[in-house]
Amino acid sequence: MTKPILLVVEDDAGLARQLRWAYEDYEVVVAGDRAAAIEALRLHEPAVVTLDLGLPPDPDGTAEGFATLAEILSLKPDTKVVVASGHDAPESARGAIARGAWDFYAKPVDIDTLGLIVARAFHVHALEAENARLSALSGGDTVLGGLVTSAPEMLKVARTVERVAQTDVSLLVLGASGTGKELVAQGLHDASRRAKGPFVAINCAAIPETLLESELFGHEKGAFTGAIRTVEGKIELASGGTLFLDEIGDVPLPLQVKLLRFLQERVIERIGGRRAIPVDVRIVCATHRNLEAMVADGGFREDLWYRLAEMVVRLPTLAERPGDAVLLARHFLRRHAPAINPQVKGLAPDAADAIAAARWPGNVRELENRIKRAIIMAEGKTLTAEDMDLAGGDAHALNLRSVREAADRKAIGEALVRADGNISQTARLLGISRPTLYDLLKAYGLQDAV
Repeated sequence: MTKPILLVVEDDAGLARQLRWAYEDYEVVVAGDRAAAIEALRLHEPAVVTLDLGLPPDPDGTAEGFATLAEILSLKPDTKVVVASGHDAPESARGAIARGAWDFYAKPVDIDTLGLIVARAFHVHALEAENARLSALSGGDTVLGGLVTSAPEMLKVARTVERVAQTDVSLLVLGASGTGKELVAQGLHDASRRAKGPFVAINCAAIPETLLESELFGHEKGAFTGAIRTVEGKIELASGGTLFLDEIGDVPLPLQVKLLRFLQERVIERIGGRRAIPVDVRIVCATHRNLEAMVADGGFREDLWYRLAEMVVRLPTLAERPGDAVLLARHFLRRHAPAINPQVKGLAPDAADAIAAARWPGNVRELENRIKRAIIMAEGKTLTAEDMDLAGGDAHALNLRSVREAADRKAIGEALVRADGNISQTARLLGISRPTLYDLLKAYGLQDAV
């Protein structure tokens, strides 16, 4: 089996030889400067690169190393670059991660620890490549024409809507604000036999009660003061297609009666008119309200509820869609960055972790707005948690360092139990040296566990 290729960019020949010997599970390619690194990248296309920031002609600085990092990621964005440097480690670490490095390691190099980081990088790269392959086979992460998701909850909704689309039954979409109710309605229309007809949407909560009837049913010339011409309503304009009534729970009770008659008879009368106008239209409604509770309280007609709720789908919040927040963030970044800030190419690891950890009370709409603001404010090529204004609060609980520390703590604890506290056996179980294990125990305050 061909060994995976690891590119080591290191100007210290002795350390480069040491790394070559240490990584016997990989085919190690060594480059001593930026030109050689880029040549090796083009030739071998490695999945993982370890990069020393102090490269000639600036061995005592970081400028050449950061320039190499930028060129690597511009040529092969999926490369996992592990930056190893002794130059002002905290500042270099922040700069490296902000510029898109996968991880940072402060020199002097501990072969075992760096080896674990490299192994994780290869593992993550393989997972991402497999996900990309599966996405390509399944048509990507877009379903129902426009929904970006990989969450089982939303995929179930999409399958239901696709089946409903082949009929003419009314659909009621329930969900919090910003969850994508109109996108579901548009997807149903596009998947239906009415796709060539009009898709007309109206937000019932955004129109004053006195004007809503006219907006829906239209009016004849002279029907009321200011009616200087005959106007077709939204229902009439949607004939042959789909009418989307958003926030149906905000329709006043008197108008609910007229809406019910239209749903039963499929005819309308304009305000001030006497002629019944037949309308062939598919009805999709949506609301964030609890209509069943409103029916019980008398705020919504029960007979209208049954007419609208021939099929009901409930959209989960973004917090209930595991993995979708980061997926959507990347989607919005690709959509908006070219027009707003073309230098932004991706999400930094800390931003992805912070996005996944956030609760997003405003759901997808809030996420999109936050991404657009972050693109405007970003100074580097990747959005950071700071750009997203997610650096504080719970976002710290799910950055790369804390996740790795939690995983290390768990693995060390389990290995200590299995080895009955024996350090040598614990180190063998973990695949690291005893000195490295002692360092980890000290770093995590686990000496008392031994």
